[in-house]
Amino acid sequence: MARVTIEDCLDHSPSRFALAMLAGRRAYDLVHGSRPLVRSDNKEVVVALREVAAAKLDFDKELPSYNLRPSLTAESDE
Repeated sequence: MARVTIEDCLDHSPSRFALAMLAGRRAYDLVHGSRPLVRSDNKEVVVALREVAAAKLDFDKELPSYNLRPSLTAESDE
């Protein structure tokens, strides 16, 4: 795949919002040491989009498992 486009990714995504959330979180994981699921010499965000376009990430399985909001603790009231 020479170029990845949003349209390529939307074929495997329920919405643009879900695509942005998953690609952002996957790019974060790649920056912090996760191994890429596709071969690419691009930056992490592009690799994440390539993974989506190649149907290597499943939105139903991947997106709900990410903790997108920090948990509130009683210690934060101090």
